[in-house]
Amino acid sequence: MSVDEPLTTGAIGRPNRLGIGIIGAGRVGGVLGLALQQAGHTITAVHAVSEASIARAEALLPNVSILDIPDILRRSEAVIFAVPDDVLEDLVSGLAAAGHIQTGHLLVHTSGRYGTNVMRSVREHGAIPVAIHPAMTFTGTSLDVDRLHNTAFGITADAVVAPIAEALVVEMGGIPVSIPEAARPVYHAAMAHASNHLVTLTAQAQAMLASAGIDQASKLLGNLMSASLENALTNGDQALTGPVSRGDSGTVAKHLETLKALDDGELYETYRVMAYATAQRAHSAGFINATKLEELLKLLKP
Repeated sequence: MSVDEPLTTGAIGRPNRLGIGIIGAGRVGGVLGLALQQAGHTITAVHAVSEASIARAEALLPNVSILDIPDILRRSEAVIFAVPDDVLEDLVSGLAAAGHIQTGHLLVHTSGRYGTNVMRSVREHGAIPVAIHPAMTFTGTSLDVDRLHNTAFGITADAVVAPIAEALVVEMGGIPVSIPEAARPVYHAAMAHASNHLVTLTAQAQAMLASAGIDQASKLLGNLMSASLENALTNGDQALTGPVSRGDSGTVAKHLETLKALDDGELYETYRVMAYATAQRAHSAGFINATKLEELLKLLKP
């Protein structure tokens, strides 16, 4: 395969069956390897170092050899780098400098932060860099394979190889979404803000209920949060409900008083900052007038 002749068959741009190596058997690498194996590709080998990653590789890909990275590159047409963001560039450039990158190699990384520039060192060796980031949180078990269905994948790739990246995503059951190189930092920040901070908010709400001796926090929060998320994704700011969107400053003041009494500065500050931002969005969306906004912001100011 060359850069000018992308590896596809048929009018739909379906990839030929590839020999794919997996570098990194964390929560993402092994799952993608299993999904691609189920799609008919051959997983040539996997690289795993820690006891946890070796166990995960053996569980998800039991008949696949665990090899060193240079050996994986030698026997693979495509290689997936599912490694931490901070080690990706040095790892790839080191492999390129050591002569392990081959002409025609399809090198895929799963980092949300980066596009293809992070792998620019491989281009002079005739390899093809691609970014394919699944917009999903992983547990690192086989259950994640089913969860890939209808999951969006942020793809950054040269136009000539974008159809290959898209086809691989479709074969895993996902939805390919093109992300321009320059947009990757904003894209990743948005993904992290939505996912990671949702976990923080959920954990804080559960802790608040527990501190009051209220049981079954997951049942109390589950339907509420699921419905709120679905409504927000469908209707944006029009999904706002609650005391801030009503301009109910008395209730907000009571919330602040209650949270301060819990003696948890982190929790208090999270609520204050989020309520401050929500008040401004509620005003922009027409829920509250300028007077109500001013009342709320005075309460919620740092």
